[in-house]
Amino acid sequence: MKRILFAAIVGAMPSVMLAQSAVDAYQLTQGDLKGTARFVSMGGAFGALGGDLSTLTQNPAGIGVYRSSEIGVTLDFNFQATKTNSDGYSLKEDQVKVYCPNFGYVGNARLKNDVMPMLNWGISYSRAASFDRLYRGGMPDIQNSITNYIADFSNGINPNDMKFGDKSNPYNPYWDSNADWLSILAYNSYMINPIGGSSMYNGLYKYNANGSPYTAGDAMFAVRERGYIDEFSLNFGGNFVDMVYWGIGLGITDIDYVNETFYDEELVDARIVNYDETGTINGDAYIAIDNFKHVSGTGYNFKAGLIVKPINELRFGFAVHTPTYYDLRHDYDAISEFDYSSNVYGDDYTEVAVFDSKLRSPWKIMASVASVIGGRAILSFDYEYDAYEDMVVKSPNGYTYQDVTGDIEDYYQGQNILRFGAEYRITPSFSVRAGYNYQFSNVKDNVANGYEYVYTTGTNPSYTFDNYTQYITCGLGFRTGGFYIDAAYVYKNRESQFQAFSNFNEYDAPSATITDNNNSLVMSVGYKF
Repeated sequence: MKRILFAAIVGAMPSVMLAQSAVDAYQLTQGDLKGTARFVSMGGAFGALGGDLSTLTQNPAGIGVYRSSEIGVTLDFNFQATKTNSDGYSLKEDQVKVYCPNFGYVGNARLKNDVMPMLNWGISYSRAASFDRLYRGGMPDIQNSITNYIADFSNGINPNDMKFGDKSNPYNPYWDSNADWLSILAYNSYMINPIGGSSMYNGLYKYNANGSPYTAGDAMFAVRERGYIDEFSLNFGGNFVDMVYWGIGLGITDIDYVNETFYDEELVDARIVNYDETGTINGDAYIAIDNFKHVSGTGYNFKAGLIVKPINELRFGFAVHTPTYYDLRHDYDAISEFDYSSNVYGDDYTEVAVFDSKLRSPWKIMASVASVIGGRAILSFDYEYDAYEDMVVKSPNGYTYQDVTGDIEDYYQGQNILRFGAEYRITPSFSVRAGYNYQFSNVKDNVANGYEYVYTTGTNPSYTFDNYTQYITCGLGFRTGGFYIDAAYVYKNRESQFQAFSNFNEYDAPSATITDNNNSLVMSVGYKF
């Protein structure tokens, strides 16, 4: 049964719309490989190298490596291709995005002592993550319906609590009851109907006595995600005796996330409401739900790091990022459309829910090693651990949503990220680079395989989990005097799983596999002085 967080805990709004879910926290904290062309061309493996504007948001000790000032800017041309597959039925969506993922400045001061000869400071803007993705697909011969899913967790809600009042009794169930908003929307769209006037509900999809499907059906979905996480970073750093480099940083983040999800079903020989609403008859049914979600806000974090160079040919890096502490605003609403064998046709909509919350993102730890070979070649390796299981969701006044935080612990585990990079200087001015980056899934196996019920908020029961993400990169660099220009090619391959709703009562929900094959051309220009 869908969990209800009672309004008495946090205020007067209906409970289902009050808090983020674990799924929301997951969506808002996904990272990406973004930065300068040199940085991405080496797979982001710069934790032990430094000396690049992108390291200000990775290992802040990288600022201590600088021996001069620098200013630079980067452009990213991103060509997205997303393919959806479900039971052999596939669809593809393409889109092109252009944005600036990085610009920054590093200042340098030479100190007149041998212990700490340099003190550097820097400020940068970075696009930490891009949420832009468009995917849609068809799911033929579904074995379950969203209406059955809603009916299952709506059982026990008094039908009168979900009916709208009239002029003499202006009752609005969205504001005046504790009923789940998706239950209210479905009830008023005739997707669920009470059995004999009681608080038990039927969905539209019927089964034979042996549990095999009686109703036939197909489903379609479309998801458009938009938005970003931008980070403005202020860093300070230096070095001790040209052997130990240190750095600290303050990050101010700006987040904006929009999710629009459309889902529909066409059912044949379904259990539909009779025209006089006194019972059910067999007939064909079309239902559709269109959900809109917008989350925006700001946050802050702190970073600290070290790079140790025992010999010129070998460097070790270490960095720690605190969680980002977000203050967020959420907007939700939904519209439904329905057509039942020409007996009942129409649409319904929810109220617009607006509320605030706090989110503590995962803390991160990074360990790195790099080797400089013969003054011309670089090999580097990074390992990063993101503690997704330690995310926390709170109310605006600091009350921890224990159920949501418990779901986070149940659904997610720490994420492991591996980064490899290489650079070879062909001439003093010209370099070639290559890299590889692999992000393991942070979703626990029992959740990814559909063995655990997944709770969501709002009226959108769907969710998408990433199975893995990998990047294959290469690039070129040219330097003359203080001027430099770098170019990179980034291939991103990501596999995800879309669920129309959570599996329940041993019935599988419609699902599809999402594959992203995105190509990016990144170019950076800058000047060191």
